[in-house]
Amino acid sequence: MSDALLNVENLKVEYITGDSTTVAAVDNVSFSIKPGESLGLAGESGCGKSTIAYSLMRLHKPPALITNGKIVMNGKDVLNMNKKELQQFRWQETSMVFQSAMNCLNPVVTMEKQFFEIYKYHGVTKNKKAAIKLSEKLLSIVGIPAERLKDYPHQFSGGMRQRAVIAMALALNPKLLILDEPTTALDTVVQRDIIQRIFKLQKEYGFAILFITHDISLMMEFCDSVAVMYAGRIIEQGKSLMMLKEPKHPYTYGLKNSFPSLQGPLSHMEGIKGNPLNLKNIPQGCRFQDRCFRTCDTCRQIEPPRIEHEDGFFYCHEQLAYDKGGKLHE
Repeated sequence: MSDALLNVENLKVEYITGDSTTVAAVDNVSFSIKPGESLGLAGESGCGKSTIAYSLMRLHKPPALITNGKIVMNGKDVLNMNKKELQQFRWQETSMVFQSAMNCLNPVVTMEKQFFEIYKYHGVTKNKKAAIKLSEKLLSIVGIPAERLKDYPHQFSGGMRQRAVIAMALALNPKLLILDEPTTALDTVVQRDIIQRIFKLQKEYGFAILFITHDISLMMEFCDSVAVMYAGRIIEQGKSLMMLKEPKHPYTYGLKNSFPSLQGPLSHMEGIKGNPLNLKNIPQGCRFQDRCFRTCDTCRQIEPPRIEHEDGFFYCHEQLAYDKGGKLHE
């Protein structure tokens, strides 16, 4: 897409296992994000979400290997960048908040020095006073008093440490912020406060967001669009509001009903039967067949077709899907 900030096309990431076989953790995944847009990437642990995030930043390491696809960010081919280009790309073009990122802060260095290192390393400023001013502004943006710059990370609460990491991720005004389970290990109230702050900042500063989480209810509330992954593939994508009201794929339906809604009355929760697919043993037909409440003979024989509708697409044989406005993708 010519107007996309980030365009991922047919991305395939494989892991070499101990017996020298390969497992496709990400299998021909494509998606795009426009400037200022927020896309949620949902799915159970092990479905490939974090592998995508690391691949976008070129942070994947052996045994992971990108074997196919394109990643184009702001018109630049990420997979063909050299070391110098990657240094400029990371944190300036695209920044990332990792899982349990609050534990990445150096415990024996003050927050002031850690912010200064960011500005110095990326050539923003080597003037300590200028760096302090920039850092104070960033901390105030995420709701941390400027005087806390003199403190060490252990003097911050878990929520404050996570907000400080988010401030660091925004230090160089990136065009895209990747959030990989940004509120892991925090209680629900603190989680919500942090997510609200991030999306408020997005509206103020206009950066795009790729929000990765297994909590689809949280994602549907804050993101413009949602892509749902299962066993290395995107099986449904669409506008958040429509997917909240009427998910098309049985897995999306099950994922949505396995988390409590953060708004409205309490509703019945129900888990998805079975276990995630073993990627070493991909079955013929649909990858979700053994866990689906709608499985038919066709599901066990033929891979599901891509069905497009006004708000997105999904992959499913279920005939009812066609009756809800879907059309078969040729």
